[in-house]
Amino acid sequence: MSRHETFRLNRRDMMKLGAGGAGLFALTASRLAVPASEGAGGGVYIEAFPTSPLILNPFKDELVIPPAMKPVAPTDLEKWTDKPDPNKQDSLGLDDKSDYNKRYGLTLGKHQIWPDILPVVYQIKVQVATHKFTSSQVQPINSFGKDVIPPGFSDSKPRNLPDSVIYGFNGTFPGPRINAEYHKPIVVRFQNELDQDHGLDVQDFGAPNRTFLTHLHNGHTAPESDGQPHYSHYRFNPLGGRSHDMAAFKPGEWVDQMYLGYPAGGDDREKQSFFWFHDHVHGFTGANVYKGMVGLMPIYDPKIDNGDETDQNGLRLPGRRENKDGTFEVKYDIPLAFYDCRLDDGVTPHKDFHNGTGKTAPQWWGKTFFRHFPNHGFVGDVFTVNGTAYPVMYVKRRKYRLRFLDASIARIYDFRLMTSSGGPKTARSLGYTGDELQGQWRLPDGQQCMKFYEIANEGGLLPKPIVRDNFELWPAKRREMIVDFTKWIDGSDTVAGQELYLVDTMKMTTGRMWDLPDPAYKVPVMKIVIVGDVDADEPDVSIIPAALRPVPDVPASARTAFKNSSIPTFELQRGTISGEPETEWLINGQQFDPLKPLISPKRGSEDTWRIRNGGGGWVHPFHLHMEEHQVMTRKGKAAPDARHPDDSGKEDVVALDPSEEVVIFRRFRTFAGPYVAHCHNLAHEDHNMMFGWEIMP
Repeated sequence: MSRHETFRLNRRDMMKLGAGGAGLFALTASRLAVPASEGAGGGVYIEAFPTSPLILNPFKDELVIPPAMKPVAPTDLEKWTDKPDPNKQDSLGLDDKSDYNKRYGLTLGKHQIWPDILPVVYQIKVQVATHKFTSSQVQPINSFGKDVIPPGFSDSKPRNLPDSVIYGFNGTFPGPRINAEYHKPIVVRFQNELDQDHGLDVQDFGAPNRTFLTHLHNGHTAPESDGQPHYSHYRFNPLGGRSHDMAAFKPGEWVDQMYLGYPAGGDDREKQSFFWFHDHVHGFTGANVYKGMVGLMPIYDPKIDNGDETDQNGLRLPGRRENKDGTFEVKYDIPLAFYDCRLDDGVTPHKDFHNGTGKTAPQWWGKTFFRHFPNHGFVGDVFTVNGTAYPVMYVKRRKYRLRFLDASIARIYDFRLMTSSGGPKTARSLGYTGDELQGQWRLPDGQQCMKFYEIANEGGLLPKPIVRDNFELWPAKRREMIVDFTKWIDGSDTVAGQELYLVDTMKMTTGRMWDLPDPAYKVPVMKIVIVGDVDADEPDVSIIPAALRPVPDVPASARTAFKNSSIPTFELQRGTISGEPETEWLINGQQFDPLKPLISPKRGSEDTWRIRNGGGGWVHPFHLHMEEHQVMTRKGKAAPDARHPDDSGKEDVVALDPSEEVVIFRRFRTFAGPYVAHCHNLAHEDHNMMFGWEIMP
């Protein structure tokens, strides 16, 4: 089948590719069916999700820290038939006669900018594989917390979980970690091998035709390397694929993403520090991300933040860099990707617009369960860190740099460090049932024991560290914290063998927003064990600097622009569109349409935008591609405020409380072409809370 034939599908055809067609009804929490249109039209109901089997022995599996990936060796690169080439960006060939060329003066399939120096080349294959969330046995339970006999079994005894099936970068979850450096450009070849499923049952979620787009969130990249559906509309439409019809790279195809390692405007103050990459197929981003397409990319500044805490010319943040095979590891600098999931109970119907007509799946008991079109956004009841449920992290008595990433579909976390004399207790043993079982474990007597020193958010280093008792982490946001494991909050010394927990205190039983405050909600997500002093040959010489990196200057005109009611305003709303049964989320009353960009600034310009949450009791983590923004005001008051102290830095996600309004300042440099902005509650994004925008030459 040719690519053109593959993509001659409309939106409804894609729904049918799931597991039997679009359901006419949605299932309520009480297992009552209501017309699906009630969900799309704004009616309030909550779907029935499965209760995952209880993990009986948490905090035994050691935290997995993905090692730094090695680039392609020059000798291996010489064997490639299609080597990275400025005039060949993907496997589909050049197209200089398209609407893209007419609009932007650019050629599809060609890199917009190619560096003067030889890029470092990485190869990542998108593959079907299996993943184990825990080595612990599990106890099948129901929503009342009672032991049950799972389908296909004869008793309710504890048993081992089956491995879940993933779509992973190089077949792992999370995928590989690339330790990048500014001023060293990188080319990553992403190659689709999702057709090679090795006979595994890929279940009923994920892009049905096994396509992918990879977005480096939030790299300063050209549209052709940004991995997003506005550009992909132009790229694939001449080949028969439209944005709503999964315009993305199919099995057997590849794309070279060029990451220049270049700060916007050549300004060192624009340097970032923690990227991640994830799938961005329109309509199936949430499903593909949930299925495993998550990778990590810390990026270091060789001038002041190079990972070497012994460098007297740098900031000396915790790290201690080690060089290996042309790459480098940073031993005390740990990325932590948080992700919540649900495991199938075999009796909850799979029912939504994409994956069927309400059939149960006993054959998938214990494997990941996903509902593509949840009314309230998808939240899980098992919490994982770097792909492991309730891991244990062993630390020495020294300072660590911990890089937090929320890779969940909708869940917001609020983290504290706590000690406990009684230790974790199962939620069911404390009398909790239903949604209160989320997290599975509680720390009833947990007490704060240490503080965080925030040094960076998703936009990079802050102007100065912020001392925090706790911090929120919204979907796609990153927060970088220094934790000093040598002393407790009262000033006393830690000793080997002592334990503490990273605890989530944000109860969020639906994807809508957090619940009312509950002081009893303390879910231990990760155990931390202090194992002893540092070795004599690698003392902790890191520091917590008084100052980090200043933010770029903002023109005085931008600081007063929020008073102008005519500045571009983008309001996030809930609503429907005639003829589009899936659309539930809008921006300025419109669903995503790549043919109708909402704003078209010129390259080299700057602007002030207003982002408004239209209300309804929903929260929205709103992500803007391309350059980072600076928050000017929240609710009409100058930023930062006590709730958002790191608004003092740059950001790429706007955290919007219900009915909140934020004014941001943006610049548009280096590149031309189409980009997007969207909610990073991925159920919202997939159902059209996204708009196209563009930078004109």
